[in-house]
Amino acid sequence: MSATVSEQGAARLLRGADHLLIVSHAAPDGDTVGAAFALGRAMQILGKSVRIECSDAIPHRYDYLFSGVKPQQFEPQAVVAVDIADRHLIGERLSAQCKQVLLCIDHHVSNMKYADHTLVDAHAAATCEIVARVIQALGVAFDREIASAVYTGLASDTGCFRYSNTTPATLRCAAAMSEYGADTARINKILFETVSLARLRIESGALASLELLYDGRIAMMTVPLELMKSADACEEELEGIASLPAQIEGVQAGITVKEKQPGFYKISMRTDGSVNASRVCAGLGGGGHPCAAGCEFRGTLDQAKAAIAGLVGKALLQEAP
Repeated sequence: MSATVSEQGAARLLRGADHLLIVSHAAPDGDTVGAAFALGRAMQILGKSVRIECSDAIPHRYDYLFSGVKPQQFEPQAVVAVDIADRHLIGERLSAQCKQVLLCIDHHVSNMKYADHTLVDAHAAATCEIVARVIQALGVAFDREIASAVYTGLASDTGCFRYSNTTPATLRCAAAMSEYGADTARINKILFETVSLARLRIESGALASLELLYDGRIAMMTVPLELMKSADACEEELEGIASLPAQIEGVQAGITVKEKQPGFYKISMRTDGSVNASRVCAGLGGGGHPCAAGCEFRGTLDQAKAAIAGLVGKALLQEAP
């Protein structure tokens, strides 16, 4: 059974550990990567041996984070998971190394408490917000590299501070990272204003598949493998694409169904807050946050679309006054 720890408790565990493997979740985003590199640099400053790994390739847009952590080779003695709500999200490549996780730091209310020790704050906008507090508890001075990594996670998971999960604490943390030297303008440019040609092709094809359901309250689009192939795109091109259907005026729930392999789909859901995305996705074995969640489905595309649309439609009817 997992023991719940505070930031101070997490810091004590980390101080007592060495040869750390810090793991980000598969299909990595800015929060899991930022949290890993911020914590990794802090631990190396303390003289610990640290390696950061992910089952999937870390997107090139985050290359600026790598300079903060020195490459080290060793046999891991302890595993720390960041922004990983469920063990299976670690991914297949690292699953064997991560059978026992010393500490999980996360902000998902759906965290499955699979680690020996768990630090979860579901009110935090990003795991990086919690990691910043852990680094404080470690007594490590923030430098430009740590600040850049933390800011990356904050900006990523709040949509550059536009989403409803942004709190005064989030903004204070971001301001502190700016004071510590994070180049916020450059990071925002990389994260939100730079896309590849392949990404534009995917967006075009995905939007062409758009369907409006329940009188326009649900918007659903699909990203089939064939589209990925024709766009000559890799997995990292999909980061953030799930927000597109939710941007349509009048839409309460935006759904993106991505084909991962024949007969296997990843479903992402974004809402305006009137529908609990995490609760809906839990109906298909997934979870996440109230306004952003996901799940997986095995079957045909039509079955996947019908399954998630049915659950969202039911939720919309329950939320109706």
